Amino acid sequence: MKVAKVKDSIGGWYVGNFEKAAYKTSGFEVSYKIHHKGEKYGWHYHEHLDEINLVVSGKIKIQGQTFTKGDIFILEPYDIADPEFLEDCEIICVKAPNITNDKVDVNR
Repeated sequence: MKVAKVKDSIGGWYVGNFEKAAYKTSGFEVSYKIHHKGEKYGWHYHEHLDEINLVVSGKIKIQGQTFTKGDIFILEPYDIADPEFLEDCEIICVKAPNITNDKVDVNR
């Protein structure tokens, strides 16, 4: 059995093709993210991958919709991620497939 801690990952990304990933794979990526109320997070989109998000706790507004504990939102290619953290949030994020450098920053 292999054991790891999220705090040892890079930015919460614990599954994927990363140096410090607990589980290395080129098939997909998984992270456990903590975002604080009012945190500024760069708007972006992906050209080729889907981003599947599960809100574990807190409240987030994205694309004009508010999500809370247990809600899942899926951003498909070219959907803009424009998060507003209304409360401290814990989010599990899965990106599939694993494509390096697929994130495109959006100027507001």
